[in-house]
Amino acid sequence: MATETLEFGHEDRKRIYEYVERHGAVDPDDTRERLGIDPSGFRHHVAILKRDGRLEKGDGKLRVTIDAGAEEEYVSADLEFHIRPARQEDLTGIVGAIRQVAEERTYIEAESVADEIDHEEALLRHNELESRMFFVATVEDDVVGWVHLYAPEIDKLSHTAELTVGVLEEYRGHGIGSHLLSRGLEWAGSNGYEKLYQSVPSTNEGAIAFLEGHGWETEAVREDHYKLNGHYVDEVMMAVGL
Repeated sequence: MATETLEFGHEDRKRIYEYVERHGAVDPDDTRERLGIDPSGFRHHVAILKRDGRLEKGDGKLRVTIDAGAEEEYVSADLEFHIRPARQEDLTGIVGAIRQVAEERTYIEAESVADEIDHEEALLRHNELESRMFFVATVEDDVVGWVHLYAPEIDKLSHTAELTVGVLEEYRGHGIGSHLLSRGLEWAGSNGYEKLYQSVPSTNEGAIAFLEGHGWETEAVREDHYKLNGHYVDEVMMAVGL
């Protein structure tokens, strides 16, 4: 997926893809009307986009196709959880989970992710400017954790992606975070990325220890980069090679 050039062969086909990509999940008839494309032409272009693996249809909605594997089931002690690629319908649950974790005021990067997807109202993105992917952990269909990967499509940075990962406090200790992180790294590696990075405040000792335990290393520290509760806190910049 890294630095992939999107070509469509027809302007209306490009417009359809860009509309679906921008909105996450759309009703076909509503999309056709908003774009002002005649019904037969719209059906033709959608069929080609589906044939070429650009779009898919499920539950009556059109979505951008992102090949991210299947849902996986895990059982840990008395907890059963699933990890799968996120869907547009998970947006509210993901925003809620991120904000709950960010309330600890130790995960600034994740909080900015929640603000962005909440504002855009589109969860997954894949265009010539950026790629954004989410996997979620669910317990009884409720989102209890996430891993997020974001990559700007810039040649000099095309081998890197930013990652955030988090699990609701009451569900920690079951290996959910490790499985989410592994799924994110697996996806990044299979899509051509060579390095993942993220930044956390130095006060988030649990996150730093978690990442170090999975092979991440500290690349740099920016002193007094954050101001939390009136106190200056260092930013720890961490990375892992794939």
